[in-house]
Amino acid sequence: MKLGLGTAALGRPQYINVRLKNGEKSDLEAFKKNSFSVLETAYNKGIRYFDTAPGYGLAEALVLEWLQTKNDASIQIATKWGYTYTANFDKNAIVHEVKEHSLAKLNAQWNFSKQLLPYLKVYQIHSATIETGVLENSKVLERLASLKKEHNLKIGLTTTGTNQAEVIKKALNITVDGASLFDLFQVTYNFLDQSLLEISEELIHENKSIVIKEALANGRVFRNESYPHYNKMYEVLEGISKKHNVGVDAISLKYCEQTIPNSIVLSGASTNAQLKQNLQLNTFSLSNNEIELLNSFKIAPEFYWKERKQLIWN
Repeated sequence: MKLGLGTAALGRPQYINVRLKNGEKSDLEAFKKNSFSVLETAYNKGIRYFDTAPGYGLAEALVLEWLQTKNDASIQIATKWGYTYTANFDKNAIVHEVKEHSLAKLNAQWNFSKQLLPYLKVYQIHSATIETGVLENSKVLERLASLKKEHNLKIGLTTTGTNQAEVIKKALNITVDGASLFDLFQVTYNFLDQSLLEISEELIHENKSIVIKEALANGRVFRNESYPHYNKMYEVLEGISKKHNVGVDAISLKYCEQTIPNSIVLSGASTNAQLKQNLQLNTFSLSNNEIELLNSFKIAPEFYWKERKQLIWN
């Protein structure tokens, strides 16, 4: 199964997405019940890779609770450190999350995340950037190396922004005690932002794992009147969708799976219906011509991320 499940939309009622309308998710028990149901459906449909983070509200705690119902060594949990969720389920919150790449934050968040062991297989820096200096913080890097050794973890990082390839290149050169530190890279990739392709061959050559996030470009792959400059893309996507008898989401996920071989592509589904639509990526293959057509919708990373910054939490 090449599809994994990201839990950002399962752990907090608001997420950056143009597709969702503001739903009424103030009933905490109903919200948790839905999240458990999506986790269980994903498992029953063959998904074994689950990605979470402390910055995703209740997600880590929900995943931990859900794992108590399982006894399956094939389950892989990936989590992260570096973001704290601050919105407290308030949809009007000005600040939803706060980033901090300090040793103190790493240790504090690890203290909770370690409860996900033995299912915890991947531990990541959440949104590593050049600016935070985390890739030059020797105490943080040494601590990650010790956790890797002690718990047989893959150490990874997630990337965001215009210079994803630059961050990955820097991380590839980091060693602790002569050994390469980073094993896995979780990267934003879709046919709008294709910057991962600059470095993907090198990652594959060095036997690094690649996880793809935001394959649906935070909902921008769906027809939207606010983005008339994507009308040609919408027409093409809808045509390919009709041909394969699947949704635009399945086309977008399949594109990522086929163009980055052996990657895990994350579904960000928040409902069982969305998850089942996403899973249709397993029912077809895109032709070379269709992939070339989708490649043609590439835009500059600067434009992609400027547009993404304007998206609201909903």
